[in-house]
Amino acid sequence: MEQLLRVGAIASTHGIRGEVKVFPMTDDVRRFQDCKELLLDTGKEKKKVEIESVKFFKQFVILKFRGYDSINDIEAYKGKELYVTRENAVSLEQGEYFIADLIGLSVFDEEENRIGTLKDVIETGANDVYSVETDEGEILLPAIRDCILDVDVEGGKMHVHILPGLLD
Repeated sequence: MEQLLRVGAIASTHGIRGEVKVFPMTDDVRRFQDCKELLLDTGKEKKKVEIESVKFFKQFVILKFRGYDSINDIEAYKGKELYVTRENAVSLEQGEYFIADLIGLSVFDEEENRIGTLKDVIETGANDVYSVETDEGEILLPAIRDCILDVDVEGGKMHVHILPGLLD
């Protein structure tokens, strides 16, 4: 399991006082209000940054990090990703999983036939869709109870039911 979970990427600077516009990569953008620190992937290292203030603007989160007080201090980090440690991650409900934990799971049908490997989770308005790479190509499975029977992150497996007409 991944110990670091990506929660956003710095899209651009915001003003001249060291604030940044962050494109959130989390279901709950309000999580930034409860978060005290993040890890900034500088390309060379994962640097701890302390959140000083949080604002929301359109689809972005505006963050100010302690010690970064001018545009010159923060400009080099445009495009860089932000992470939280698993200990600082939001709590999940029963049946919820971090996308990072799902990627790479082996996918099996009800008869234990291996279908392929989960390669991506596509977030749509209604429900997520799992992209599974098979020997024949990609198949898309809706992340609904009728289709996803069991997820065993620790065991690296997912069991699914292929709905009639899904592969036609």
